[in-house]
Amino acid sequence: MTSRNEAAAAEPTRPARPALVRELLLVAGLFLVYKVGRQLAADHTGEAFRNAHHVWHLERALHLPGEGAVQSLLLHGDTLVRIANTYYATVHFPATVGLLVWLYLRRPAHYVWTRRALAALTAAALVLHLTFPLAPPRMLAATGLVDTARVYGPSVYGPPKTDHLSNQFAAMPSLHFGWALMVAVALIAATRSRWRWLWLLYPLLTLLVIVGTANHYWLDSVAAAALLGIALVALPLPHRRPVTLALGRQRPAPAEENGPLVGAVR
Repeated sequence: MTSRNEAAAAEPTRPARPALVRELLLVAGLFLVYKVGRQLAADHTGEAFRNAHHVWHLERALHLPGEGAVQSLLLHGDTLVRIANTYYATVHFPATVGLLVWLYLRRPAHYVWTRRALAALTAAALVLHLTFPLAPPRMLAATGLVDTARVYGPSVYGPPKTDHLSNQFAAMPSLHFGWALMVAVALIAATRSRWRWLWLLYPLLTLLVIVGTANHYWLDSVAAAALLGIALVALPLPHRRPVTLALGRQRPAPAEENGPLVGAVR
């Protein structure tokens, strides 16, 4: 009986997994609030295009590489550009949801940390979308970029005037990049494989896709990374408790059991 108690005491306590129904309602609620908030900023067309010109000229003043350099690589063949458009349309949400499900089941503490970071990033992005509406480069004639989704397909957006499901003037920050970066950071933090740093290829690929398809400026991703960095500084990273095996361990005996009692024989 004693050995069983010692073994149980030696096992690290696992963090409690949050209630599933509560988490589903919370994530769904955050998503709905974000979608409603995006719609509130969907009608600022003139301001969105003025801001787009400012961002475009700022990038040139900073000597950032032109987004067209990335797009020209995609336009070498129809197949490659369609793959990029499909990636943009289909990977964003499933990858993030898949991460949250895996963390919920296998790393509850990291799940809570990741969910909080994503919520903080998304809330900050919503504020910026409301205060700084921005037309994407595919809409700005000055960029000379091609709207690859409209020309080659598939496209997730309709004409801005009739598309009531999304706010196309919410380019900054890029949540495509911000969420992809958080997916990589969460997997690096939650795993111990020597290859875990390869997860950074996911946000890198996402960056090339969102820029090459003319859906985002470089600065959109810079803003997303900065907001995520602030969120991660504010949120403490969960630490794993070291696992100590109880097998083969012996509890030190009290002093009176280690040797004869002093003065027992006189």
